[in-house]
Amino acid sequence: MTIFEAAFGFGLVSMSVIAIAAVGFTMQFGITNMINLAYGEVMVSSAYVAYSLNRAGVSIWIGMIAGGIFGAVFSFLLNRVVYAPFQRKGTSYLGMVIVSLAISLMIANILLPIVSYNSVSYAEHAGSIIRFGGVVLTVNQMIIIVLAVALMVGIHALLRYTRLGKAMRATAANPSLARNCGIPTQRVIDMVWLITGALCGVAGVVAALNSDSFAIASGGGFLITALAAAVLGGAGQPYGAMIGAVIIGLMTELTAAAWSAEYKEVVAFAILVLVMVLRPQGLLAKRGALAAAG
Repeated sequence: MTIFEAAFGFGLVSMSVIAIAAVGFTMQFGITNMINLAYGEVMVSSAYVAYSLNRAGVSIWIGMIAGGIFGAVFSFLLNRVVYAPFQRKGTSYLGMVIVSLAISLMIANILLPIVSYNSVSYAEHAGSIIRFGGVVLTVNQMIIIVLAVALMVGIHALLRYTRLGKAMRATAANPSLARNCGIPTQRVIDMVWLITGALCGVAGVVAALNSDSFAIASGGGFLITALAAAVLGGAGQPYGAMIGAVIIGLMTELTAAAWSAEYKEVVAFAILVLVMVLRPQGLLAKRGALAAAG
């Protein structure tokens, strides 16, 4: 097995983690017009919820469910208590970005005295080794990949084949028209925050599980990779975020193999900057939030 074959295997896991996070992030933006820079801190908070249960002897997979529930409730409350009131007052997009940045800093500083700066890791056996040619993965890594595929298929089915998904797409395209057509847009937006918050929470746990350790500072790294994948694929487009996750996940791991693992986040950020300069509309250039789901 060469180092690049190993990196490809790690890339499969990384793109799975990034896909879960990026799809949640881009759906939040696409439907609510909210660039939530506190997303990474919600991820790491959810990871700590799972860590607390894991320390008490609970399996990390049960902890992941708890992290997803925490992420859903926390995101819902953030919108209802903080973001929605500002949006109702007509706060500009830039103003909302500043608000979400302030919330991110507040979450980090509230967590700090509770969990400290120290890095922690889950107590979970990686499981046996599974080989696919030159690619070697652990059972836990395979579970992460299967979980990501299942969630992506679930999001596709939600957007394409359910009444809620159609209501989401209508709300994203034109909230006023959707409301006039009888769609309960506030209820739809509440469901969006619950669903994307759950994705955020699950992503935080699997990202922490995929790392050797994590800390409060990990929230920024989680956000950068999710944001890079979302922007690369096309802001507000879930399928674009999936494509972006594949590219970012593979590129960062292959670069780590060729160069240094310490620069993975730098590579993700560099890709984000290049996309913003060369193709700011992303790979899926079709206009309109969630347009690719139509």
